[in-house]
Amino acid sequence: MTTLLLVRHGRTALTGPVLAGWTPGLGLDDRGRAQARDLAERLAGTPLAAVVSSPLDRCLQTAEAVAARTGTEKIEVDERFGEVRYGDWTGRPLKELAEEPLWRVVQEHPSAVVFPGERGEALADAQRRAVAAVRDWNARIAAEHGPDALYLVCSHGDIIKAVVADALGLHLDQFQRIQADPASLTAVRYTETRPFLVRLNDTGGETASLLPKPPGDAPGREGDAAVGGGA
Repeated sequence: MTTLLLVRHGRTALTGPVLAGWTPGLGLDDRGRAQARDLAERLAGTPLAAVVSSPLDRCLQTAEAVAARTGTEKIEVDERFGEVRYGDWTGRPLKELAEEPLWRVVQEHPSAVVFPGERGEALADAQRRAVAAVRDWNARIAAEHGPDALYLVCSHGDIIKAVVADALGLHLDQFQRIQADPASLTAVRYTETRPFLVRLNDTGGETASLLPKPPGDAPGREGDAAVGGGA
């Protein structure tokens, strides 16, 4: 039952008004650094088998704060957790993009979207690479640290939403119903049969309940009926 902690990077100067994408050299702003510190403090003492990050600066800086507070010696970088490649949309204001015909497709039929330009990526391809990375890391972490290990991936809003949609068995066209705020924590527990979404877009809750349960403490004991019904 490997548990994946998905963290979105803290805020940057472009978060909100601009589609940052793979804009180089974009780090956290003052608020983003504070968010990263607060998240790291919440995770202090959490035994992370690995901290994995998108290669983009804003994720690396967030991951570094977590690694320092949790005593994780090394940050692993996996480009598959990098932001969607928005092509010619990169760096453009969202207000301006909302006037583009493709914007409505992004909102209503994202599985059909390929972002414009030579380096534009299909959202479906971005989901596939991120989910493949999760599967690879689940297998690696379980093999090296046992099936109850936790590990953390610091990534981006659309990537996190796409991974969560896969975990919930949702079509990519439903992923816009999911929210991932800056420095939020989302937890997915993967089992042999199916994933369980344990926490979503958490920006202030405790983290002790994310740790492996003691032996003999069966899943679902706290009112989580596994096959419908239950008191």
